[in-house]
Amino acid sequence: MEVLTAHRCLLGEGPIWDARRKSLFRVDILQGEIHEYRPSDGHFHTISVGEYVGAVAPYRDGSLMAALKSGIVLLDPDTGAREAVGHPEAHLPGNRYNDGKCDPAGRFWVGSMSLQEEPGVGSLYMIDHDGSIIRQLEGVTISNGLAWSNDHHTMYYIDTPTFEVAAFDYDLSTGAISNRRVAIRIPESEGYPDGMTIDREGCLWIAHWDGWQVTRWNPDTGRKLHHLPMPVSRVTSCAFGGDTGNDLYITSARTGLSAEELGRQPLAGAVFVVRGVNT
Repeated sequence: MEVLTAHRCLLGEGPIWDARRKSLFRVDILQGEIHEYRPSDGHFHTISVGEYVGAVAPYRDGSLMAALKSGIVLLDPDTGAREAVGHPEAHLPGNRYNDGKCDPAGRFWVGSMSLQEEPGVGSLYMIDHDGSIIRQLEGVTISNGLAWSNDHHTMYYIDTPTFEVAAFDYDLSTGAISNRRVAIRIPESEGYPDGMTIDREGCLWIAHWDGWQVTRWNPDTGRKLHHLPMPVSRVTSCAFGGDTGNDLYITSARTGLSAEELGRQPLAGAVFVVRGVNT
C-alpha cells in the first residue's frame, strides 16, 4: 500500500478514474475542492468550487459532472467554468449532495443527505442523457456507495446507517430499478459502510467509516472474502484505476478526529493505492 500524495483532505471522497485524462479525480467535500492526480508524471491539480462538492464523474465531452451544494453542474476541469444542469433539492437548503457516479449507460446518479444527518430526508437521483432528473429512491439518510454488476442487470447501493448493501434489478436501457433486496449485511462492529466499487469478478469492495478497513464481499452469497486493514479509521471510498484498471485507490477523512486521534493516525485524509488488486 502506498500513499498517493502529501496532500491531506478534510473529507476525502468519491475517487474516480478518468481514462481519457489518465487521472484520478476525487473530492474534498467540506473544503469544496476537486483534486486531480496523474500518476504518469505526478501532476496534482486542485479546483476550488467554493462550496460543498459531493461527487464528480467524467462526462462525455471531457468535462466533469459535479454535484455541488448549489446544484448539479458540468464543470471544465482545466478552467473551472460551470454550466448548470439542475438542482432537484433547491427547496431543501438543509441538504447537500453526497456520493455519486455514472451507471454503465453513462447516466449520472447522485444521492443526498441532511447536513445534520437527519434520518430519512435524503434521496437518490438519476440524471438522464437529456438532462432530465428522476428521483429513484426517497427516505434515504446518508446516500453512499453505488455499483453495477458486470452483466448490467443489478445495481448495488448503500444507505450508510442501514449497515446494508441493497441490490436492485437494473434496466440498462432506461435506468429503472426494482425488486429491492438485501445483498450484504455489515456487522456494526466492522464500521459504517461508505463508498463502494466492483471488481472484474463481480465482488464488491467497501470502505468502512470508523472501521479501519476496506473489505471485499460476494454479493450473491453475502459472504466477506477479504479484509484490507488501513492505517486510518475514517476510510471513505475506493475505486479501481490506473492504465490497466488493476490499482485500487482509497480515500479517507480526518474530519471529527481529535488531536490525540490525529496523532495516532497521521495519514488520516490521505489517498492510498494498492497495486495489482483487480486482476
